[in-house]
Amino acid sequence: MIDSFVAGTLAGAGSFRCESCGFAIALHERDEIPSCPHCHAGRFRRASIFGDHTPAEPIGNHEVEIPAWLTGTRAELDAGGDYLAFDDDGEIRVVPLEEGWTRLGRSLAAHVRFDDPTVSRRHALLHRDEGSVRILDDRSLNGVFLNGERVDWHELEDGDEIVIGRFHLYFISLTGESLDGAPKGVGSAVG
Repeated sequence: MIDSFVAGTLAGAGSFRCESCGFAIALHERDEIPSCPHCHAGRFRRASIFGDHTPAEPIGNHEVEIPAWLTGTRAELDAGGDYLAFDDDGEIRVVPLEEGWTRLGRSLAAHVRFDDPTVSRRHALLHRDEGSVRILDDRSLNGVFLNGERVDWHELEDGDEIVIGRFHLYFISLTGESLDGAPKGVGSAVG
């Protein structure tokens, strides 16, 4: 039998799934169980290594809503290149991507670190080389979602939305024509 835990209690280290929607979180030894980032329910069950039959996170196409802050952030970038932009609890962060690998996760070794139980220690990898940037799921618990679809790896395009845990990251590629205009394939900002 797998024990249930209520949000706000200490349950020890390990993986847990929301009893309502199946969203997975990973906790350290002294972390309190949060409300579910997906459905806001408050009951979790320890995840079994043998899997369970709860529904997984929703997968499928959804219309990407571009936050109002992204247009202004994009306009402030004056150097060509590839960037990740995201809202970190009210602080807008923009990370320039360098050639090679960029690690995203909860680990202290991550280049882009998220101190949040919805993010795995080794959640995702970005690889940038001449002409392309790819995202790879690094065996994360909750997966990597690109424009609403779960992906193992995928090449990124300007304006793509990447969801890692509860964080929505936006890929910005400023090259050639896109330096002065809106992202390719993305309409006006939605607040």
